[in-house]
Amino acid sequence: MLEDLKALVCRANRELDRCRLVTLTFGNVSGFDRAKGMMAIKPSGVGYAELKPRDIVLVDLDGARAEGRLQPSTDAPTHLALYRAFQGIGGVTHTHSPCATMFAQAGRGIPCLGTTHADHFNGEVPVTRALTRKEVAGPYEENTGRAIVERFEKINPNEMPAVLVAHHGPFTWGKTAAESLTNSVALELVAQTALGTWQLNAAVGAIPDFLLAKHFLRKHGPEAYYGQKS
Repeated sequence: MLEDLKALVCRANRELDRCRLVTLTFGNVSGFDRAKGMMAIKPSGVGYAELKPRDIVLVDLDGARAEGRLQPSTDAPTHLALYRAFQGIGGVTHTHSPCATMFAQAGRGIPCLGTTHADHFNGEVPVTRALTRKEVAGPYEENTGRAIVERFEKINPNEMPAVLVAHHGPFTWGKTAAESLTNSVALELVAQTALGTWQLNAAVGAIPDFLLAKHFLRKHGPEAYYGQKS
């Protein structure tokens, strides 16, 4: 099963490049096997086009490398912090996609300006607080994860599978590595459309709560009717 996980994580990382979410090697995807307590993640600094399943690194929940000849992504401790805190997730994606990163660097969340956003995210995509000097000097990547978890104390991570880390960039998650990647694609789209909307009309604000709820729940709610029934 871990070989299957490595193959899926490899494929998701290669898709980052095809989806134009990364520049150079600025991004990574991981997947998590909860039964085995093992995370599969992209190796640090390796190009996406050359990535093979055998290159994917296995890391346990304590951050120790369990399998792989390469060093795991430097963001591995952040991914692990999310897996420990958000029990329903099985995949995490981190990118520096341009528009979402603009919001992160500005320290600004992405409000729900329209139904495109509401179809995927239940409200404003939040931004974390900035890390302190002490947090940056310490276990930086782990503290990044802690800042994300702290920001979600009153937010359901299953209804908001995305966050913007202040001064840094976006993280998304999902039930699988592939789903976390899909959420990154959606996040970049809503960031881009928000910026374009404000260029056309700087006075536009968030859509009404009832319209947000209608679009989110028809796709993700207990009585969702979007898509095909099995």
